[in-house]
Amino acid sequence: MKALVLLSGGQDSATCLALAIAEFGAANVMTVSFDYGQRHRIELEKASLLAATAGVSYKEVPLPFIAGLSQNALTDNSMTIDAIGPESMPNTFVPGRNLFFLSVAAVIAKQHGIRILYTGVCQTDYSGYPDCRDTFVRSLNVTLNLAMEDHFEIRTPLMWMTKAETVQLMADMGRLEWYAHTYTCYEGVVPPCGVCPSCLLRARGFAEAGVLDPQFGF
Repeated sequence: MKALVLLSGGQDSATCLALAIAEFGAANVMTVSFDYGQRHRIELEKASLLAATAGVSYKEVPLPFIAGLSQNALTDNSMTIDAIGPESMPNTFVPGRNLFFLSVAAVIAKQHGIRILYTGVCQTDYSGYPDCRDTFVRSLNVTLNLAMEDHFEIRTPLMWMTKAETVQLMADMGRLEWYAHTYTCYEGVVPPCGVCPSCLLRARGFAEAGVLDPQFGF
């Protein structure tokens, strides 16, 4: 069997890549990333580097139309990134993003005889994004099977894990050093800003795991 990993270049997708390789072997794993006009496009460079490090194939797909469909802080550099709050949708939410990503990934997978898709969405460390919820993924899985008359399996191994648990999982697999090649900062700056919601979430996960983040060196 083979698997296709949606590889954003971030911490969670890197963990999914390690899990896919552990089960299927690098020769049977493909990766795909999407250029949708994100302000943190450096994540695409990281995704390519991660794929090369893991010894798997890599494909980058341009989806420029996504940036033109809505106003959000991830595709509009003029907007200030807001902190994630419990009462309202973060302005970093890109409507339809995971819907488009998984749909395109399924088409690519079908052409290669692949039925298993990995994505690093997570509902436990909740950002408020509706397209990261388990209910959405399950629903889309059914829709993709109906739309293409196939039998895809969308795997979300991190769905109910905290960031600290994800860090520990990566350490247990002996792949912690891969995190040195990941990028999660919404601002797209180097070094990471350290204060955006994504940076804070990542930092908290490593702190709770009692592990030094490899992106800052061991």
